[in-house]
Amino acid sequence: MAIAVLLTALVIGLAYDSARLITISEKRCPPLARLRGRKAALRSAEAWCVGLRLNGRIDAGIYQRRMAALARGHRVTSAENSRNGSGHGRFPP
Repeated sequence: MAIAVLLTALVIGLAYDSARLITISEKRCPPLARLRGRKAALRSAEAWCVGLRLNGRIDAGIYQRRMAALARGHRVTSAENSRNGSGHGRFPP
C-alpha cells in the first residue's frame, strides 16, 4: 500500500514537472545549473567555448573574456558579449 502511494506521488510529480516545462506560461527551461549541477554546466560551457575558438567562430579576445568568466564561476552568453561591444559572439568583429 505504501509503495503504491509513493509510486503514484512520483508519477504525479513527474507529470506536473513535464507539463510545467512545456506550457506557454513557462518562459524558458530551467538553467543547466539546476538540472545537472553548477560544475557540469560550467564544464559544458567551457567545452562549447573551446569548440567555438577551434573552429574560428570567436576571436581571441572573446575567448579570453569567456574563459575568465568561467574561471570565476559565471557562464557568459553571447548577449553579454554584445553589450561589451564585441559583436554577437559568433564571428569576430
